[in-house]
Amino acid sequence: MSDSAAEPQVEGRPSAGAALAQEISETANRRGRSRNVRALGRLIPFIAAHRLDASMAGVFLLTSTASTLGITGAVRFLVDHLTAAKATPHSVAPWFWLLGGVAVALALSSALRYFFVTKLGERIVADLRKSAYAHILTLDPAFFLKTRTGEVLSRLTTDIQIVESLLSTSVSVALRNLLTLIGALVMLVVVSPHLTGLVLLIFPVVLAPLFLFGRQVRKLTASTQDRFAQAIGHAGETLDALETVQAFGREAAGAATFGAAVEASFDMSLRRMTARATMTAAVIALVFGGVVWVFWLGVGSALTGGLSWGALFQFAFLAVMAAGSVGALGETWGDVQKAAGAMERISELLAAEPSIAAPAHPKALPVPPAGAVAFEKVTFAYPGRPDLPALQDFELSVAPGERVALVGPSGSGKSTVFRLLLRFYDPDQGAIRLDGVDLREADPKAVRARMALVAQDSPLFSGSAADNVRFGRADAGEADVRAAVKAAQAETFLDALPEGLETALGERARSLSGGQRQRLAIARALIRNAPILLLDEATSALDAENERAVQKALDEAMVGHTTLVIAHRLATVLKADRIVVMDGGRVVEQGTHAELTARGGLYARLAALQFGEAAA
Repeated sequence: MSDSAAEPQVEGRPSAGAALAQEISETANRRGRSRNVRALGRLIPFIAAHRLDASMAGVFLLTSTASTLGITGAVRFLVDHLTAAKATPHSVAPWFWLLGGVAVALALSSALRYFFVTKLGERIVADLRKSAYAHILTLDPAFFLKTRTGEVLSRLTTDIQIVESLLSTSVSVALRNLLTLIGALVMLVVVSPHLTGLVLLIFPVVLAPLFLFGRQVRKLTASTQDRFAQAIGHAGETLDALETVQAFGREAAGAATFGAAVEASFDMSLRRMTARATMTAAVIALVFGGVVWVFWLGVGSALTGGLSWGALFQFAFLAVMAAGSVGALGETWGDVQKAAGAMERISELLAAEPSIAAPAHPKALPVPPAGAVAFEKVTFAYPGRPDLPALQDFELSVAPGERVALVGPSGSGKSTVFRLLLRFYDPDQGAIRLDGVDLREADPKAVRARMALVAQDSPLFSGSAADNVRFGRADAGEADVRAAVKAAQAETFLDALPEGLETALGERARSLSGGQRQRLAIARALIRNAPILLLDEATSALDAENERAVQKALDEAMVGHTTLVIAHRLATVLKADRIVVMDGGRVVEQGTHAELTARGGLYARLAALQFGEAAA
């Protein structure tokens, strides 16, 4: 084991996908709304990058709205002509042609509006996703100590999905209804100011149930999502540990627990549906009741000659359009607020700055690389634990090509040495030098390019075995991959796979055993041909026979490379040029196995426990 008791495991947070899924579900379903719609202003640069599509969307939004309102004018002319004394089938035809032309214009405008609005929304969301993920990859481990991985993934998925819904649907609906409302009100005033005043009096009555029931519906919707998230979280945990569930005969209990959670979610959904149905009935009744009343008054005006029949029909259509637009705006406003809340969270992610970054003018590392490493009076404590330094006045110099083993009890700071050397963190005091260059003066990418890491539990990725090996060096050819696999003693089991090195290994390469995954990780490190090898319990997952084979391969790979090895099993470090014994974040002893055993110190006691040797 590495020093997991004292040092946060930044990589490989919970290996269980279910735990992560539950975390995402829980955070996603608690997404609130924000009245600060200015947060959506963060999307302006993304929109500006696609001005043509945005302009086309705006043009067809205007033309589709104008066509919608234009239909009412065409209907007015048609009705006025029909009610004229001398209307004939021949004289009516032009007005039907006008109505048909406006309908065609509406159809084309609506189709083009949908295309350009949806295209723009999808394009912006794609750019936003790429930008957010690229930024996440630049953040250092310290950020993930403060922010849960599930929360980050939820912002990358659920929050961006909410923004996508706004851009591809809600914005278009909201703008169309806003323009329709404004246009309808202007035309209503022109057609009949008196009836328009009556329509405006109805509006507050129509809006009342929206506010009365809307809040209740939103609360019930959130409760439904929470209950369903609990069900999904339980299902994820159960499926991730399916073998354990079956081994203990808990299938029925797991199904019963999931079923109860689903039923609770259904009951809450039923209450939500009842409230929404009541709200819908109230709004429809009030809207159409008000329209019928106003239309009744309008008919009276038309019968007395105060209003033409065409104007009356136009007024009725415009009133229905205005009322429908108000209702639609009420619903889309909630979407806008929800998207604003989502964009606030995405903006927080995009605004996060890594504490580890390249300086404005990074110092170049020497070429060719030598592989010399030096820790000079380094003191370091992990963020959030300043009172518990992992390293204190730590000093270590490793010559080019030297093989140094770091040993010591758990919590002594061994893995911290690797994390600082890879510049995942910077020391609080002191300096770390690579080939004479202070790491803080160099580009972290250039530093890491000179190192190859094999961790105790090296994560692998979905894809083929060859893909995982090439993760170490993207431009590696087939011969290079084959050589690395052979050196890691992985050739035999990989060739036995159905498609050899090209066999898909599944998520996290779970189709392989622990030892096989570790050998593949070793091949990934070897193909880098980096001047510095960092081996953190690299053979811990192997059985005795495979450990000897891989250790031999590593011994050969170490030739000509500076190598730092972390090991608890002292048998793996007996051939090291130097063994550095750490305790409490300091170097307490160093020397060869024979020298340290003879001294009778900490190493001798560890050796006595593992080898049965008597402490000198």
